[in-house]
Amino acid sequence: MNEPPYAAVGDGPPSPRTPTRRTVLAAVTASTAAAVPLFAATSAHAAPARSNDLLYLGTWGRSQVHAVRFDPVHGTMTPLGSMAEVSSNWVAVHPTRPVLYVAAGQQGGTIRVFHIDDASGSLRQTGEVETQVAPGADGGLSYIGLNEDADTLLVADFSTGSAVTVPVGRQGGLGAVASRVHGTGSGPHPRQTGPHPHHVVVDPSRGFALIADFGADRVFIHDYDRATHRMSAGTPEEPRAYATAAGSGPRRLAFHPSGRTVYLLNELTADIQVLRWDPRAGTLTPRQLLTTNAPGHTGTTSAAELAVSHDGRHVYTSNRGDNALVVFSVDPGTGLLTEAQRLPCGGVTPWSFTLHPGGRWLFVANEASSTVDLFRVDPRSGRLTDTGTSVAVPNPDCISVRSSHGTAGATRS
Repeated sequence: MNEPPYAAVGDGPPSPRTPTRRTVLAAVTASTAAAVPLFAATSAHAAPARSNDLLYLGTWGRSQVHAVRFDPVHGTMTPLGSMAEVSSNWVAVHPTRPVLYVAAGQQGGTIRVFHIDDASGSLRQTGEVETQVAPGADGGLSYIGLNEDADTLLVADFSTGSAVTVPVGRQGGLGAVASRVHGTGSGPHPRQTGPHPHHVVVDPSRGFALIADFGADRVFIHDYDRATHRMSAGTPEEPRAYATAAGSGPRRLAFHPSGRTVYLLNELTADIQVLRWDPRAGTLTPRQLLTTNAPGHTGTTSAAELAVSHDGRHVYTSNRGDNALVVFSVDPGTGLLTEAQRLPCGGVTPWSFTLHPGGRWLFVANEASSTVDLFRVDPRSGRLTDTGTSVAVPNPDCISVRSSHGTAGATRS
């Protein structure tokens, strides 16, 4: 049944040289708090013209949203400092509107809506929505992202074991929660005592929503109604799902542009699965399993981020156990993967990364080293080159791009 018309929150009109990594990493050996005034001083300079892009970064446990100005022609980054003092487990930029969504780690499942000032990078809050019926445990929201139509915000709530959809208005404001589904199950790892959704995506046919559930070792598959923005609850006794290996901890999903292949990154086992997607039946079938760990890896095992290049020729992953980025080439006929490159991530704990919309750059949020590191992407081979360019941001956990060309870039993660 259709929801009554909603009043979108936040749809009101708006109100009136980069240091080298060596320099930056030396600076972050001092306290992070001491670094923040440096950002404030940087942001006090006259703002550059709108010809450059804006990067917005969530900060793990720091309750700040930072901004960085990026010049895609010269490959330079200029930190603008903290633009909002709010909990920021994940951030997402609207693809065409000057709107930023910020997901909180606090109880209540709060998503805040901000208007972006393109000239200065500053943020002004215009609304907020709470997604939890009852407060969850620690962890909060683990992901927010827009569907391809940019009319629905997809929300993974790690703490409550639920996933949520929220309608998005034409100007980017949020309506009331349209649907909420709950996972079931658990895994053998101490962090898998119950369902913990980590990622939500809508398939290219726009008929299904897929949820990577870290705690349940499942990818849950729900019918999705494009008109009402709703995920169907399904049958609690037998939810439609693809089961991963026990203790694998599904974290990220990404569709190949063909729409017939899904890549699944498992956090706890640090492997990537290639799955066949049937858009008529809404089912996943396993085809390939590859590790993202280095040969002879020992110690912590933790994969984190996943993205597919726009042309579908390459798949990118990050590995927090090895502090590495791993590039896979894609067989154009089958969608199967071959490891093409493995290289250091430029810092410590690559929590996430984002491909620039132009396809020539990749930004890495190295959370433990408090740096954002820039890599050049070879458009033919897909290989990455560390540029040595880095900026200090306290404990960055995600990056979303407001492009000067009117398109947003965000990791499909």
